[in-house]
Amino acid sequence: MRICVVGGTGNISTSFVTRLLALGHEVTCFNRGQSGPPPEGAAVITGDRADRPAFERTLQAQRFDAAIDMFCFNREEAESSIRAFRGVGHFIQCSTVCTYGVQYDWLPATEDHPLRPTWAYGRNKVEADRAFMRAYYEEGFPVTIIKPSTTYGPKIAPRQIAWEDRSWIDRIRKGKPVVVCGDGKALHHFLHVDDAALCFAPIVGRTHTIGQTYNMVRRGFTTWEDYHRTAMQVLGREVELVGIPLADLVAMNSPGFETCRDYLAHNQIYSAEKLFRDVPEFQPVVSLADGLARVIEAMDREGRIPNSDDITWEDRMIAAQRSVRHSALS
Repeated sequence: MRICVVGGTGNISTSFVTRLLALGHEVTCFNRGQSGPPPEGAAVITGDRADRPAFERTLQAQRFDAAIDMFCFNREEAESSIRAFRGVGHFIQCSTVCTYGVQYDWLPATEDHPLRPTWAYGRNKVEADRAFMRAYYEEGFPVTIIKPSTTYGPKIAPRQIAWEDRSWIDRIRKGKPVVVCGDGKALHHFLHVDDAALCFAPIVGRTHTIGQTYNMVRRGFTTWEDYHRTAMQVLGREVELVGIPLADLVAMNSPGFETCRDYLAHNQIYSAEKLFRDVPEFQPVVSLADGLARVIEAMDREGRIPNSDDITWEDRMIAAQRSVRHSALS
């Protein structure tokens, strides 16, 4: 099968492109060529989807059997993809569980849960997904929508809950305390990219998935406290977790806290039973400990773990929090 991947060199797509090639598919990646080469064996079309006429003209001329769009983030881009891949046999849109927001009617949230996104990323993905489903109902456009939760790997390493930063790994190694939001009990899903490939690769060409939306998470959940403690086990060093209330993180204007405020600080529990049923190959096998070990090893090898000694604002926040607690107890 001739498959086009819009992207193909990113966090999730690198793994599933490798798997698609192993399954014997012919894979072409369309991207700007700024994130390195795709997996060996994949062809490349260099281009920018922001140039919509060229994007649509180029991909229409190729006549692919299937396509996977990893870089569609709003309604306009969705409508462009519909034009670019009109006539394709199967189109897969990578969406996000952020479309559900954080106000739930039931947990775990299933694919029919109301959508109440709390930040721009989720709202724009909702509009993109709606454009695809409108095209499915009105024109028969053969779309399947996949909604991942937090999916980590060598390209996008696991983050600290409170902010978008990877120096927390170095902090643990050096015995420094690490900040968590609140008490660290918020529930979350973590999926390694190699397990994500067990969804994206085999779903291609499955006609019974057309017109359907799927949550892509593993069964069960993990608290952020347990996530950080699992990393400590991998690193062989236990440190203190210092809880800071979300309101205080907001007041302190901590760098990169917006994702925590709008998403990660809240329970995030989703059901993937529909995906397990329709794509039985999706059976995640990478444990959190094994996944973290793999990623940290890759980051060490490539020198991508920041030196926490160069980042002092987290220490100042911890000192301020300890001062408040000391004052309250004295």
